[in-house]
This record gives sequence, structure tokens and C-alpha cells, in this order.
Amino acid sequence: MSEKIAVETIGTIHSPFKRLEGMPVQSLGSRCAEGTVAVEQRFAEGLRDLDGFSHIYLIYVFHEARRAELEVVPYMDTEVRGVFATRSPLRPAHVGISVVELLNVAGNVLTVRGLDVLDGTPLIDIKPYIPQFDCWPNATCGWMKASRAEVERRRADDRFT
Repeated sequence: MSEKIAVETIGTIHSPFKRLEGMPVQSLGSRCAEGTVAVEQRFAEGLRDLDGFSHIYLIYVFHEARRAELEVVPYMDTEVRGVFATRSPLRPAHVGISVVELLNVAGNVLTVRGLDVLDGTPLIDIKPYIPQFDCWPNATCGWMKASRAEVERRRADDRFT
């Protein structure tokens, strides 16, 4: 049974990307793209001790996604795939995740590098990236065969708008 639940946003991601087309499709392709994450003041206390981490997860809403699809052709492939085997924004809940480098914490504003999200993206949560938890040495990538260099070069087109 599918149920609609309300998810509160905690802030806004500000990036140099004003349009979906031409954006990097993963943070690997935007290693130099800096921006800020403005956390609502009432949540600022929750940022305590975050400055000791080099990278963080940003969990956000694909706020420009206008439809959901169960099958999509992902950016790094030419075949139709199940949406849950991709990072497409056309998911039923329109939730995205990115790992970014944390450069600074000043009050309720984070400065980050490696953004691959649209300017004005609503933020749902922040979590620290912890290699001991998050890096699995024997992980496999299913259908995804693109090299790091291919991922770095790939830019968004209009397929998910």
C-alpha cells in the first residue's frame, strides 16, 4: 500500500546551476562547483561537530521533477532500466542524494564543493560521509559500466525534464 507522507525540509541548496540542461549528472563531474547550503536557523544547532568531516551527504527533493517513471534510460546508459536501479530524478518520491566536500561551516551556512544539484533545491537532511560505514571494498555496480572519466564528462540533457 502506497502512502503519502509529509517530509519537512530543513534548508536550501544554492549552486551555480540555474538550469537542468548541461548540469553534471553526478558530483564527480562537478568537483570544482562550489555552493552553499543554507540550513534554517532553527536547525543550526544540529550542525555542531559537522566541521570535522571532509565530506557529507546531502539528501534533497528533485523539486523540478514533474513526473515519475518506473523505467528510464539513465544518463550513463542507452538501455531502459528500472528507476530504482538508477539515480534518475523521476522516482516516485523525487528524493536525491549527493556526496559533497564540506569546506566550511559558519553558523547555519555550509560551503561545499562538488555540487550536482539545481540552485534552490530543497534540503531534507545532511549526514556525514564515513568511509568505515560507506565504502564497501567489494561493491558491484550492476549495469553501470562507465569509467570515472566518462562520469566526469557527462552532462544532463532534457530527458528528465
